[in-house]
Amino acid sequence: MQTILKIDPTDNLIVALKDLKKGQRVNWDHQEYILNSDVKAKHKFATQDVAVGDIVSLYGVPVGKATKPIAKGEAVTTDNISHYAAPVTLEDETTYHFENPDISAWQNLTFRGIVRDDGRVGTANYWLVIPLVFCENRNVQKVTDAMNEALGYSNNNLKNFAHQIASGSAHSPEVSRPFPHLDGVRCITVTSGCGGATSDSMTMCEVLAAYADHPNVMGVTVFALGCEKARIVDFQQALKQRNPAFSKPTIYFKQQEWSSEEKMMQDALISTYHLIRDAPIVERMDVPLSSLKIGVKCGASDGFSGISANPAMGVVSDRLIALGGASGLAEFPELCGAEGDIVRRCVSLPLKEKFLSLMQRYEAVANFFDTSIADNPSPGNITDGLITDAIKSAGAAKKGGRAPISAVCDYAEPMPDAGLSLVCTPGNDVDAVTGLVAAGCNVVIFSTGLGTPTGNPIVPVLKISTNSAIAAKMPDIIDYDCGGVIEGQSLSSIADGLFTKVIEAASGTYKVKAERLEQYDFMLWKRSLDL
Repeated sequence: MQTILKIDPTDNLIVALKDLKKGQRVNWDHQEYILNSDVKAKHKFATQDVAVGDIVSLYGVPVGKATKPIAKGEAVTTDNISHYAAPVTLEDETTYHFENPDISAWQNLTFRGIVRDDGRVGTANYWLVIPLVFCENRNVQKVTDAMNEALGYSNNNLKNFAHQIASGSAHSPEVSRPFPHLDGVRCITVTSGCGGATSDSMTMCEVLAAYADHPNVMGVTVFALGCEKARIVDFQQALKQRNPAFSKPTIYFKQQEWSSEEKMMQDALISTYHLIRDAPIVERMDVPLSSLKIGVKCGASDGFSGISANPAMGVVSDRLIALGGASGLAEFPELCGAEGDIVRRCVSLPLKEKFLSLMQRYEAVANFFDTSIADNPSPGNITDGLITDAIKSAGAAKKGGRAPISAVCDYAEPMPDAGLSLVCTPGNDVDAVTGLVAAGCNVVIFSTGLGTPTGNPIVPVLKISTNSAIAAKMPDIIDYDCGGVIEGQSLSSIADGLFTKVIEAASGTYKVKAERLEQYDFMLWKRSLDL
């Protein structure tokens, strides 16, 4: 196995694939390098002497500026380079050229989807229970837990284990599921709806409306308190704006209008049960891959993310788009440093301007709090080789492949049914996945180098590893291992396996690990108050 990798011929940084020692000799393309310092796996070293103020590059783009002299063969660290991104211009009128990948092997394949009355396709069939204010979180959770327990969707392994510890015997047997067409009852809990900026409450209504309208949802139970900012009428208006033809069964409960919480909860259970029972039975059917709308996300990233898992996602994204499907690339802080390439790929000047405007708005809010979106890398990222935001972003942008960008969507704005969209979200794992699902994604692919359990209430989140070590260490979290790329397997073969896994998850024949762990994460981006 090769011990180092020069990603682009123009780079003056090389990636260590294994731990390297000071004085060790390594070779790339007939060029020998003698290491001037220890270089940990996933980190980078300079291919030449670098003076203070000089630019270092990776993936063929600038990713840092030297703050101290760096010797040839010396590791770059937070002590000797800082974040740097090349200036972006809208004056480049060169037409972006992209050749569609070979999709002959996938052209006639289908997945088993759920087709709604309006033709949209889901990858699951859930009843959703939501609050319009944080005061109702407990009621939402209690109704959901009670319904899943009664209908046979609860994972009682831990409860049974606790019962066994306490009593010495196993607990309740499994309950048979009376509604084969239902995949379960899912809920959302929130931290908004009142007490903060009105704009955040309205954004919450827009996101909850997007979830209610999502093709993976068959109907909705809504809880309100009665005095919150996010009123039932506001949610209904957001639903109307999202989909004027919205017709899913929806019931509302305003707690301040009830004589007791117990009576309200009992009625909520009865009404929800009856609506599920009486809903038209939907069955999965073969639909073209063009009905897939994937979201691509990375989190707990490492120095291998931009070499293995993210490019594999990019291949899948490009293939799906060539097949007529859609892909959403989120996390605007992780495009900081990659803006030039992103702008070049936008198919029109208005899209370029919208993207840069959203980035500038994000940066302005960050500046208000005396920070920058370039502060994005976490301590874990830095420890594992992502020492500037530009290094992180250049690798993170690989998730979106190389297809032209045909849409730029603000937070909670629906993405088109085809093509590559930029979806404005923060970098936070759960905020970003929440935003991708609100945009309409029906499968999310999530790469991780350090391991994260992130999931979503209504959409399968497929976790893929950047290295085989984390896949072996966290097998209950990782769905697919892309570490073979680091070991020498072809990116194309790894992407083939990933695309197959996506199809299985979309078809319901593969249950993602996050769902097995009941990892149903939801977090709103409180955009006016924090990042």
